[in-house]
Amino acid sequence: MKFTILTLFPEIVSAFFNASIMAKAVDRGLITYEFVNIRDFAFDKHKTCDDVTYGGGAGMLMLPEPLACALDSVDAKYKHVVFPSPSGRTFTQDDAIRLAKKDEIVLLCGRYEGVDQRIIDEYVDEEVSVGDYVLSSGEVASLVVVDAVYRLVEGVISSSSLENESFVDYLLEYPQYTKPAVFRGRCVPEVLLSGHHANIEKWRHRKRIEKTYTNRPDLIEKSRKSDAWTRENDMILEEFINERDY
Repeated sequence: MKFTILTLFPEIVSAFFNASIMAKAVDRGLITYEFVNIRDFAFDKHKTCDDVTYGGGAGMLMLPEPLACALDSVDAKYKHVVFPSPSGRTFTQDDAIRLAKKDEIVLLCGRYEGVDQRIIDEYVDEEVSVGDYVLSSGEVASLVVVDAVYRLVEGVISSSSLENESFVDYLLEYPQYTKPAVFRGRCVPEVLLSGHHANIEKWRHRKRIEKTYTNRPDLIEKSRKSDAWTRENDMILEEFINERDY
């Protein structure tokens, strides 16, 4: 899979592709990447890429001409272009799974007040938000998308490591522990030390439901509507609610 990133600051994104699991995926040929510096397509000697907005208002907007030239340089009209933006629809794990199946994704990094709407209309396939907050850096938002997607590409991470992660079946991941068995008076749950795999799996499943209900009750409703939700899940949830409210 290839990630093509259009940015005013390639140095912000470059480090990510040269470290940890991503670096290994690149070395193995599972992931390739290209950075396109939008300033290289500016028309003046000052490499100007922004200007004031029509209609007034605070802040500067990225100019359409350099952006269009940069996008054309990578044949963006024939590829899948993603624009991370606070105005986009919420980016989810389902989106990451879908994008991980593509051969190439082009990410457009916004800055300042964003980009001219005509660029979005002409080139962007989907505008996504990584959360209900505003970032000054489209590079950071783009790397969130990259990180969520590349790890799902076949071969990057073992499939067993992905099976019980947060958002699988709309449930969050269960609590996890490592050595020592007692840390500052807090003990690892006995079931995890028992070696009884069936009981461990039951405990983990229960904790996924409990944690999701506590932290993200909205996901419980989504999980209930999915084929993965069972009568056993209803019983676990009802028992947890009764215990908590007692």
